[in-house]
Formats: sequence, structure tokens, C-alpha cells
Amino acid sequence: MSDSPYLAVAARAAIRRVERRDGAELIRRARDSVALHRPWLFPPLTEDAFARHFALLQQPDREGFVVCVPGTGEIAGFVNINNIVRHGFQCGAVGYGAYAPHAGRGHMSDGFGLVLRYAFGPLGLHRLEANIQPGNDASIGLVQRHGFRLEGFSPDFLFIDGAWRDHERWAITADMLSAARGGPGRPG
Repeated sequence: MSDSPYLAVAARAAIRRVERRDGAELIRRARDSVALHRPWLFPPLTEDAFARHFALLQQPDREGFVVCVPGTGEIAGFVNINNIVRHGFQCGAVGYGAYAPHAGRGHMSDGFGLVLRYAFGPLGLHRLEANIQPGNDASIGLVQRHGFRLEGFSPDFLFIDGAWRDHERWAITADMLSAARGGPGRPG
């Protein structure tokens, strides 16, 4: 059995579940990344907000991961799987973000790929959706690189920063990821 704290490791990233002890670092990273995240993303900026966020991640319909730099363990970003529905659906919605100064260095791309493989492998999901505001080119580019397909447009889809925001609906299935990786059937 490995002593590694990580669920999976790639060249530029490793993933593990969010832990309560990550709060101070995640808050600091979120505060340092406000200019990068706005107007798309609003991660917890206070201890109380992190406590509420962490409590939500403990629910059975959510999974929270941090994307770490393998050599240092620094948190470079996060990926959450929200609204997991089991049984006939086996799906969830992904939310994610990189933290400054790690944005644009490949950590999120590698980490996002690791979460996809984990979701379609050990978590047993079949489909993941990403709902992205038009104009969020970095986020759209990330899902495109990982094989998501654009499935539609939802006006007034999510209430963010005081207003209902339009979103593009992107999705991927386990079979799509497996085909993109060159293998038959379900990965994992």
C-alpha cells in the first residue's frame, strides 16, 4: 500500500480530497486569485465560508478535490463534483478553478484529467457536465481539451454575483473519455 496522500498523480499535478486542514491555504489562495476568478468564480474567502463549503463537500452528492503540485504539495486549484445523481443517471456537475500563480502552467489541465478518470473509474459515474458562462474562454478551453462536447445553452441558468447568468452546457461520458484516450469501454 502506498504512503502517498494522493488519489492519482500525473506529470504536472496530483489530486487528493479536500481536507478540513486545507482551509487556511485555500482561503489564502482564493484571496490571491480574486482578479483571476472574477466574474466567473467565487470560492470561499473567509473561515466561515470555507466551513460551510467543506460541510457541503461532506454530503453524499458531492466530491471535492484539490489539485496539487507533485513536488511541493502546494494547492494549485480545485475540482468539485456537485449534484451527483446515482442509479440510472450516474452523473454529476463539475466546478473548478486554478489559483494564482499556478494558472496557465498545466497543473489544472493534468489535475482535471485525473479527476475525470477518478470520476469514471472508482466513483462509478457515467457522465459529467460543466456549465460555463459564455466568455469564460479559459474554462471552455479546459473542457474542450479534455473532450467535452457542447450540448446547449441555458439562459438565466445560475444565480452568480447578484444576477441570473447564462451558461453553455458542456458534457462528457465515460465512453467519450475512453475513446479520447484510445481505449475501448469504460476507463478505470
